[in-house]
Amino acid sequence: MPAFSRFTPLINSLPSTVPFVGPEALERKSGAVVKARIGANENGFGPAPSVIAAMTEAATGIWKYADPENFDLKAALAAHLNCKPENLAIGEGVDSLLGQIVRLVIDPAAATPMPVVNSFGGYPTFNFHVAGFGGRLVTTPYVNDREDLNGLLDAVRRENAPLVYFANPDNPMGSWWEADEVVAFAKALPETTLLVLDEAYCETAPASSTPSIEALIDMPNVIRTRTFSKAYGMAGARVGYAITTEGTAKAFDKIRNHFGMNRIAVAGAIAALKDKAYLKQVVGNIKASRERIGAIAAANGLKALPSATNFVAIDCGRDAAYARAIVDGLLGHGVFIRMPGVEPLNRCIRISAGKEPDMALLEAALPQVLKSL
Repeated sequence: MPAFSRFTPLINSLPSTVPFVGPEALERKSGAVVKARIGANENGFGPAPSVIAAMTEAATGIWKYADPENFDLKAALAAHLNCKPENLAIGEGVDSLLGQIVRLVIDPAAATPMPVVNSFGGYPTFNFHVAGFGGRLVTTPYVNDREDLNGLLDAVRRENAPLVYFANPDNPMGSWWEADEVVAFAKALPETTLLVLDEAYCETAPASSTPSIEALIDMPNVIRTRTFSKAYGMAGARVGYAITTEGTAKAFDKIRNHFGMNRIAVAGAIAALKDKAYLKQVVGNIKASRERIGAIAAANGLKALPSATNFVAIDCGRDAAYARAIVDGLLGHGVFIRMPGVEPLNRCIRISAGKEPDMALLEAALPQVLKSL
């Protein structure tokens, strides 16, 4: 008699996995103590003092659910972005919104799995959701360490794909496209294809790389996702948002967790939008840290790639095994970094911007690790 399963055939077919292994898990597994946490693209400079104050004040009301309509946060974002509150959807970080977007488009009951296009080596959490909702992932390789817009477009047309993901700036390489090229790509897509334009790192990027809100706001097949996790230093609060047409934004209400946001995080996000001076300061700190990482790489014979994010991809000049040995070796010195997962990107390591004590630990440990290889 066959074993009984409570789960769907789709769930039974999937591996039990976590897209990213956190530093906490690495500490538990290896026994190493992470002293410099510069691998998860968190903002080690942290949120503004005004944000901490707002969150501390909001904590007294934590016995209450957050507003399920996210009215105040939408109003603050709309004023910040120069759009309508109706153009926005709020979620527990971009990762949660990506899952909702895939669910909105991909039908797990389709006769054949529906194709979804991403770059080979692009953000793995999106791929995780595609698998989880029964989609079929179709990939196209990076070209010159950038997502290939022509390749993505060709794959969409070839597969008649209803969904495509494109990050600008990119994770894991830190590369970017200019705004006019992004808009041209969006407008070249079939109307039947929904574009996820992930702009998680837009605050740290050149202004010329981010399309204006007006450039894409009238396109129902474009959803732009942004977050408070990066430049605003609130990764642990889990606040993300989507910008799109009113009709597309309203569709999120059909499936989202209406009580998924927490009051403390929402208060922090609203305060963060008000503190423009601190954001400018932190973006400057991130830029300086990127330059510091580049200098450390160069001093050790490695090549830092241009970055518009809060991390730097460093070309180690050899293969994935060599890059992995550097990652593991640095962890042995208490320095947590990561690396891209697929060829040819995995010749690189990826180091997040951080405070000077973190940079000093990296500077001291890297030559020791390289010497041991």
